[in-house]
Amino acid sequence: MVDITAAPDDAPPRAPGLLATWRQDVACVKARDPAARFSLEILCTYPGVHAVMIHRLSHRLWRTGVRFPARLLSWFGRFLTNVDIHPGAAIGQRLFIDHGAGVVIGETAVIGDDVTLYHGVTLGGTSWSPGRRHPTVEDGVLIGAGAKILSPITVGRGARIGANAVVMEDVPPGMTVVGIPGRIVRPADQRRRVDGRIDLEHHLMPDPVGEAIAALIDRIDFLETRLAHYQTRDRQPAQEDLP
Repeated sequence: MVDITAAPDDAPPRAPGLLATWRQDVACVKARDPAARFSLEILCTYPGVHAVMIHRLSHRLWRTGVRFPARLLSWFGRFLTNVDIHPGAAIGQRLFIDHGAGVVIGETAVIGDDVTLYHGVTLGGTSWSPGRRHPTVEDGVLIGAGAKILSPITVGRGARIGANAVVMEDVPPGMTVVGIPGRIVRPADQRRRVDGRIDLEHHLMPDPVGEAIAALIDRIDFLETRLAHYQTRDRQPAQEDLP
């Protein structure tokens, strides 16, 4: 994993060489995307892969102090892929950005190994202060479509962030977080696995607030039915007494 205690400028190299890192970036897609067929197709048609590969190069320029060219290369990557990754962000091995559209990763963000991001994810800051302003995402984290991870918090190893969640507090390792604001709803040992991999289950992500509201609505319906029954029963004797 990326050294999360060091500043992004001082982060150690994350691979023996750029080409080896790029090969891993392509290979990880085949392991995580059932639609991926072969390496050449991935290399040519996956904008998330293009964005990560361009960032690898721009980040190397950034770390060596060649910062204006690094920003230009980052801008070109955003223009090409619709993925905005600041060249200062420190990214570990095998990051997979699926679909890619609308992903934003801020300057001081730190991402570990084997992380998966879906479209619309933001790793953003909430402060103008210098220093670390963006999240740290540890190894093996999955972040669903449209989720927003804001402020310099830590998302623990193996955690899952549900689609459209807004998370502004630390997430313990292995937990699932959903909702606005993000709430922990499920530990890692309750996840279903398919062929040794965690099933995404985006359509089954729990919503505790929604479930509580639904239960209240059901209870109100039940009480209204009971009240109508008693009102009908109380009116019947009075009707029988009429001449």
